[in-house]
Amino acid sequence: MSPAITLAAGEASEHRPLIISLFAVFVLATLVITVWAGRQTKDAADFYAGGRQFSAFQNGLAVSGDYMSAASFLGIAGAIALFGYDGFLYSIGFLVAWLVALLLVAEPLRNSGRYTMGDVLAYRMRQRPVRTAAGTSTIVVSIFYLLAQMAGAGVLVSLLLGITSDAGKIGIVALVGLLMIVYVSIGGMKGTTWVQMVKAVLLISGTILITFLVLLKFDFNISDLLGKAAENSGKGTAFLEPGLQYGATGTSKLDFISLGIALVLGTAGLPHILIRFYTVPNAKAARKSVNWAIGIIGGFYLMTIALGFGAAALISQDEIIESNPSGNTAAPLLALHLGGVDSAWGAILLATISAVAFATILAVVAGLTLASSSSFAHDIYANVIRKGKASGKEEVRAARWATVFIGIVSIGLGALARDLNVAGLVALAFAVAASANLPTILYSLFWKRFTTQGALWSIYGGLIVATGLVLFSPVVSGDPKAMFPDVDFAYFPLKNPGIISIPFGFLMGFLGTVLSKEEPDAGKYAELEVRSLTGTGAH
Repeated sequence: MSPAITLAAGEASEHRPLIISLFAVFVLATLVITVWAGRQTKDAADFYAGGRQFSAFQNGLAVSGDYMSAASFLGIAGAIALFGYDGFLYSIGFLVAWLVALLLVAEPLRNSGRYTMGDVLAYRMRQRPVRTAAGTSTIVVSIFYLLAQMAGAGVLVSLLLGITSDAGKIGIVALVGLLMIVYVSIGGMKGTTWVQMVKAVLLISGTILITFLVLLKFDFNISDLLGKAAENSGKGTAFLEPGLQYGATGTSKLDFISLGIALVLGTAGLPHILIRFYTVPNAKAARKSVNWAIGIIGGFYLMTIALGFGAAALISQDEIIESNPSGNTAAPLLALHLGGVDSAWGAILLATISAVAFATILAVVAGLTLASSSSFAHDIYANVIRKGKASGKEEVRAARWATVFIGIVSIGLGALARDLNVAGLVALAFAVAASANLPTILYSLFWKRFTTQGALWSIYGGLIVATGLVLFSPVVSGDPKAMFPDVDFAYFPLKNPGIISIPFGFLMGFLGTVLSKEEPDAGKYAELEVRSLTGTGAH
């Protein structure tokens, strides 16, 4: 084992009290915030939407905190460190996706809905089948995304505490799941939003610090940094050019196109991002909060260049892969090297950056769990099972029970996904969201003829095809880095299903509508159109 990893995993015992203290301080601070917010959560509007009291800047910061996940901090840095230019494509895709969210869905969604995506769809469709479909899709997408965060948590804490056993890593995943259940059950949207705001500030601060130290190492000469990264990678100039990961074969080029489509279109269908637009008082604030988020997230993704290429320049490829086969520990190892592998300053920097990454994971899993439990309670329990007769208190109680169930499921699946690249896992969630949710939202908002059958075909069609293709892809089996590396049922050759499942979702929505005998309610569409564009009658 290399000296850096030995220190990070084993010899850091002398600094381990410091590392554990930093983790404990953050967890305690966020629990205090959660309990404080929980005491102010009086009704369903507070639990689901934070009482719609957050300003555009506060929500922009919270959206950034929700979006800059373990995939952004750990996965992208690792992908760049191992694959150079091709790894940076994740940063570009995640950022460009925000333009789609801003231009197409942020304002109309805020005007049209109340708490969930199901509210928008049910406005002009038959309530029960559409809400059931929307709730199912939300839960599936959220669990896919949760996998990535759980995998990141297991890798990160294992590195710091020297845990190498599978049982220990699974224990860490379970701990994160338990914390997430506590955050959402007690704090609701208010607690989750404040935790995300704190986490966004910490993550940006930590990234600025590492970026500054990397650039300082190369006298602020980016050309020298990239040159050293290419040289140290062992791949020469190919490291700085397209094709290292996605150019070797026709299949990998298709995988790249599939990944790009999923990243760019996925954000506008992510449930935990969509519900954030309901926490502001009006549509103008929703639009402004997206502008703030684009600025914050854009700055962060630019800095991932320094994180990824800095790791490639200062750490050997073998060391990165030895620590984690998918490169998820590249950013913490970079912090260790910048501070000095055998020094207390190196251990402090490693502990600080890892605590920030852990904060990132906790905040994002809370947001995801809140999105899925809210959709279950509001769409499925209150409007399908109870047929709209549930009280606000009953809805919130159902949401808390749903939080426990989703937490248990995500712990189990996260334990299986602990060795996969977290950026790749998040890209799968984006593909499922873009396949099932985005076509239905866009058709509902902008197509007058769209019917209930079209919505159901679009959601279930996109969901079944996307998840089915993932199940039979190299992500699950037939690959050394797959969830089940010892078996092979990877009949679909691509790692991301977006290139097939996203067009299929749009096609099914179209076919379901044109083949439906249902006459769409023109009056309801006119009401929705006025409401989505002007905000008249919005909650």
